[in-house]
Amino acid sequence: MKKFLSFILPLLILVSSCISRDSHRTGETPLYSLHLCYAKGFSVSYFKNFKEVTVFNPWTKETVYQRYYLVYDTSVAVPANGVKIKIPVHTLAATSVTHFEFLCLLNEIDAVTGVCSAKIIYNPQINDRLKKGLVVDLGDAFNMNLEKTVQLHADIVMVSGYNQNDPFTQRLVEIGIPVVYNNEWMENSLLGRTEWIKFIGAFFDKEKLADSIFQRIEQQYLEVSNKAKEVKYRPTIMSGSNFRGTWYMPGGQNFMAQLFLDAGGNYFYADDTTKGSLPLNFEKILKNFAETDVWLNCSYCSLDELLKADAKYALFRPVKLKQVYNFNKRRLSSGANDFWESGIAHPDLLLKDIISILHPELLPDYELFYTKKLE
Repeated sequence: MKKFLSFILPLLILVSSCISRDSHRTGETPLYSLHLCYAKGFSVSYFKNFKEVTVFNPWTKETVYQRYYLVYDTSVAVPANGVKIKIPVHTLAATSVTHFEFLCLLNEIDAVTGVCSAKIIYNPQINDRLKKGLVVDLGDAFNMNLEKTVQLHADIVMVSGYNQNDPFTQRLVEIGIPVVYNNEWMENSLLGRTEWIKFIGAFFDKEKLADSIFQRIEQQYLEVSNKAKEVKYRPTIMSGSNFRGTWYMPGGQNFMAQLFLDAGGNYFYADDTTKGSLPLNFEKILKNFAETDVWLNCSYCSLDELLKADAKYALFRPVKLKQVYNFNKRRLSSGANDFWESGIAHPDLLLKDIISILHPELLPDYELFYTKKLE
């Protein structure tokens, strides 16, 4: 009874009807559901003896990608349609750098014992643990070293759900290593992505902490976005760069497009329904964006490098006005970039960056955190 109360009482402030999807597949009625108001890709329901964590398929509406039953005691019976995992987990292999900052905020970064592509990791704590031999480099996320992964004996292997049926993941499942799919990258808003801290928190039995962290970040994001709502002029924005003949622009339902709007910007593809990126040719980009005010998320490090790559970039107004920015301010010589790691967990800072560029009068004393102007 004591364990049951410790399981439920911290969650009373978290219960909500924001998500009404039926996660119940057990014959029981869940006692509570985790409060989620932005994230659409998962749910957490609380039963008497376990938590049911459901990851929804981001490509097929209203279908389940994977289901997990989190228990304190492995002898507890759970439905056969999911993976049983004992909590709190103590060790994990984190195959995506986007997991690190959430783990830092939850004070669980030391639980990481395996990573992928160690050479391009920014997080100083992970790098320190790599040097000390406390974290193992498992290789490329799409071609992980199976032997090293098995030898870790990690409680879970957390992966981004690009392909549920890839041979490596299937092999881990066959061996009996729990594979946890984290699909935060498919959310179409920054706050939706950030809210996946609650997903990770469930595996560490830290939902209350995760919720308090998220509420603080959400409040800061909304406070600064409100500053941009009443602007009289919304500067036009272009994004990305030409890559081997194709320019990838954020679709209208992409989190980056939402960021542009929240920052008081005007984005040409705002009404598009694509969640991912739009592959476009140079001619179309030039037609729609030649007179744009600001160029964000440029892949080059300087204007000179930009123009050497393609002299036609000079046709764009932001290049003429020197209003071109990348997200490389927190980038190491190795190529590791903190924007791709902690940016997801700190959307308020990213929003401040963009507002400071588009509407500097709203944040007169602000110093760019992730973003850097090309010189």
